[in-house]
Amino acid sequence: MADDDDGLVAQLRSIAGDSAVQAGVDVRPDDTHDEALTTVPASPRAVVRPVDAGQVSAILALASELGVTVVARGSGTGLSGGCRPDPAGIVVAFDAMDRVLEVDADNQVAVVQPGVTLGQLEEALAPYGLTYPVAPGEQSASVGGTVATNAGGMRAVRDGVTRHHVLGLEAVLADGSVIRTGGKLVKTSVGYDLTQLLVGSEGTLALVTEVTLKLQPRRPHRATLLAPFGELGRVARAVPALVQAGLAPAVLEYLDALTMASVTSSAGVELGVAADVAAASACYLVVVLEGFNDDRLGADVETAGELLAQLGALDVFVLSAGAGAALVAARERAFYVAKAAGADDIVDAVVPRAAIPDYLASVAALADEHGALVTGCGHVGDGNVHLSVFLPDPSARGALLRRLFAGARALGGEVSGEHGLGSEKRPYFLELADPAVLDLLGRIKAAFDPRGILGPGRGAAPSAGPGELAVPAASTAER
Repeated sequence: MADDDDGLVAQLRSIAGDSAVQAGVDVRPDDTHDEALTTVPASPRAVVRPVDAGQVSAILALASELGVTVVARGSGTGLSGGCRPDPAGIVVAFDAMDRVLEVDADNQVAVVQPGVTLGQLEEALAPYGLTYPVAPGEQSASVGGTVATNAGGMRAVRDGVTRHHVLGLEAVLADGSVIRTGGKLVKTSVGYDLTQLLVGSEGTLALVTEVTLKLQPRRPHRATLLAPFGELGRVARAVPALVQAGLAPAVLEYLDALTMASVTSSAGVELGVAADVAAASACYLVVVLEGFNDDRLGADVETAGELLAQLGALDVFVLSAGAGAALVAARERAFYVAKAAGADDIVDAVVPRAAIPDYLASVAALADEHGALVTGCGHVGDGNVHLSVFLPDPSARGALLRRLFAGARALGGEVSGEHGLGSEKRPYFLELADPAVLDLLGRIKAAFDPRGILGPGRGAAPSAGPGELAVPAASTAER
């Protein structure tokens, strides 16, 4: 630990209490990294666990006074290095702010602290017959973390991403000022939407201390269809047909054949696909339909099955409830399967959904050119492509990723669809983005955080704060 010449650790303990501050050898290993595959863990000067907005305000006021950087941490499930500490700064970990403050069934909203996990929130909502539909695939993810990255997930095709469900925020600015935006309102027309500006800002503009979320009624009936296809182009053409038929699928996921085999084998899931069909399948489409009425759901399943067959599916399976749930759970664990298999990076580029076949064709060509193995799955309903990249050499991998991201942007897409930029994807975004946009983002950052102490070296803003150079060279686009 760096010498505490400015009394930082002692002052943090005076704000939050001795037990809420860890420094030096007391910093927990889990607090030194997230799930990004390319970052090197780092220990900050201190980790502090506040319990309310007042403590967060005092912490940021102190950090601003001393010029010390601050990185926010939720559950640490991110994949882009967003909560990797700055060795010279503070980590504000929100896991002690984990209360569901209110469930308002009449207005269908919940008010929660940022450390509440998605699993905890669903448990709290169950007695009300309500649900929070954002499902990024990790129930241990915190609400605050999903707000920071504008997380999406498999259900985004019908229910949207995080920003579509955040109605209001309480947040603390870099100087310690506490602001409130939005509330239990479904719409306003009063100028700049600060709520939406903060969603997806990755802790670089303010630290969120309370979230007001829009909820939905639970749909009690569910059916899962599995359709193998001989080529991805047919999957892409099936998606608009399913949507235009009025089926409103809750999930539309594609998995290439290798990814499907890997995730089902890892999870021990048996789908009953005949050997000849499996051999002819290049990819699979997973369709989940939900409803309030079992008869209506049954009719939708029949319609979907007929459409998929007409659109070239090699077969259509309506899975049992247990098999369907197991398959979705296995898909949600795809990252961990890829990690165990030795993947060197995970990419989540996004393109218009009709462009997915062209994009994946270009990915395959680039992988061959660079001598890499790239496997994939993704939210085909909204164009979000998740790629596992196997290419150990950092320099060669950086060159490949730069071209993968440039290819996505050339098709009208972007570097990240839901994982955020963090420290790991940020260099590619800064290289590829419109300079005029970067200039505007830098001015927004300066307005919120003039000393540049929040989230150094991560996110979309190009400004260089005091911790900008703390990101190791091995995690930049030049690796």
